[in-house]
Amino acid sequence: MILETNIEAAREVARQLRLRNIGGLVVIDLIDMRHRKDQQAVYKAIKDRLKKDKAKTQVLQISPIGLMEMTRQRLNESLRDSMYEPCPYCQGRARVKTPMTMSVEIQRRLNTVIQKHRDTIGDIIVIVNSDVLNRFKSEDSKLLMELERSHSGRLIFRSDPTLNRERFAIIDAATEKTIEQG
Repeated sequence: MILETNIEAAREVARQLRLRNIGGLVVIDLIDMRHRKDQQAVYKAIKDRLKKDKAKTQVLQISPIGLMEMTRQRLNESLRDSMYEPCPYCQGRARVKTPMTMSVEIQRRLNTVIQKHRDTIGDIIVIVNSDVLNRFKSEDSKLLMELERSHSGRLIFRSDPTLNRERFAIIDAATEKTIEQG
């Protein structure tokens, strides 16, 4: 029964490696077999199945503790890579900036815009995600008031709940032209 299970597992491993285009170092943990001839039968079963595989593979004998090690070359991009693309919001990092991080980034950009356009711009509209706006209204309100004092116009904050947290727009209120975008 153990031999049959291990042979079936070896065949299925070979099949899954091909189907999923898995490459690299692969370690298969088999049920311990006492007899060397049983280990050889499992080894032969996986070698036979891997002959059908176009990828270059190298299989080592089963170790005394029941592990079979092998390497397999990946032929094409994986199915996952061909069907999915990186997230446009986090660029595939699977992480987005916190409201605090965005607050700091926007404050820096605002400061740069105010310094650069000191004599040409009055009121400035800042459009942000609602999470970032909540941060501006609470923890960072005093910092923004200081920033507004250094500017001759007002800073007007608006929320856009559909806007990704990492995106914002700084707009000249008089001309409604975007000065800065992130």
